Amino acid sequence: MPFTTQQFFEVFRRYNEAVWPAQVVLLGIGLAAAYLAFRARPGSSRFVVVVLAVLWLWMGVVYHLGFFRAINPAASVFGVLSVLQGFVLLRAGFVSGGLKFQPARDWRGIAGAALLVYGFLLYPLLGRSFGHSYPASPTFGLPCPTTIVTLGLMLWVRRPVPVWVLVIPLAWTVVGSSAAFRLGVPADLGLGVAGLVVLVDVVLGLSATGADRTDGHAGTSFMTP
Repeated sequence: MPFTTQQFFEVFRRYNEAVWPAQVVLLGIGLAAAYLAFRARPGSSRFVVVVLAVLWLWMGVVYHLGFFRAINPAASVFGVLSVLQGFVLLRAGFVSGGLKFQPARDWRGIAGAALLVYGFLLYPLLGRSFGHSYPASPTFGLPCPTTIVTLGLMLWVRRPVPVWVLVIPLAWTVVGSSAAFRLGVPADLGLGVAGLVVLVDVVLGLSATGADRTDGHAGTSFMTP
C-alpha cells in the first residue's frame, strides 16, 4: 500500500473534522432508510434507493476524491466507481422496474437485519474497542460501513435482485477487507462476511430463476413470507 497505517487514520481525522456534522445527517438518513425498508410502505422503496445513491455519491466525491486520493492514487478509481454505483442504484430503483424492499421472515431477512445492526452499531463499537476513537476512525457514510449496510438492505429486496446492482459493492468487500489485516481494522472483517452472504444469495436467486424458467414462469420473483 502506498501509505502507512498512521496516514490512513489521519485521513479519517481530517475528513471527520472537515465535514462535521454531515456524519450525523448521513447516519440519520441511513437509519430512516433501514426503517422504511423494514416497514415496506408504498413509496418507501424509492426513498431507500435515493438514500443509498446519495451515500455512494457522497463517499465517491467527498471521501475518495476529496480526501483519500491525497495518500492513495487508486482512490480516483474508487471514487469514480462509487459515483457510478450511485447512478446504478438510481437506475435500478427508478428505470429498471424498481427495487422492492420487503424483508421476509426467512434467512435473507435475518441476515439482512444482522448486517444492518453490524454496519450501524457494531462496526463503530468494534473500532472503538480496538483503539480507533473518533475523529480518527471511519464513520457511517464512509466505504466500509456503508457497503455493509447496502448489502444488508439488498437482502431485503424481493427477488430477483439485479446482479449488476451488486457488482461494485461486492468488489469493495474484497478491497476493503484487506484493511482488516494490513491496517489493523478488525471491524472490516464484516465486509468479507457480508460479501459471502450476498454471493450465496445471488447463487440461490439465479438457481431459483432458472427453475422458474424451466417451469414456464420466466422472470417471476418470489418472497417467502
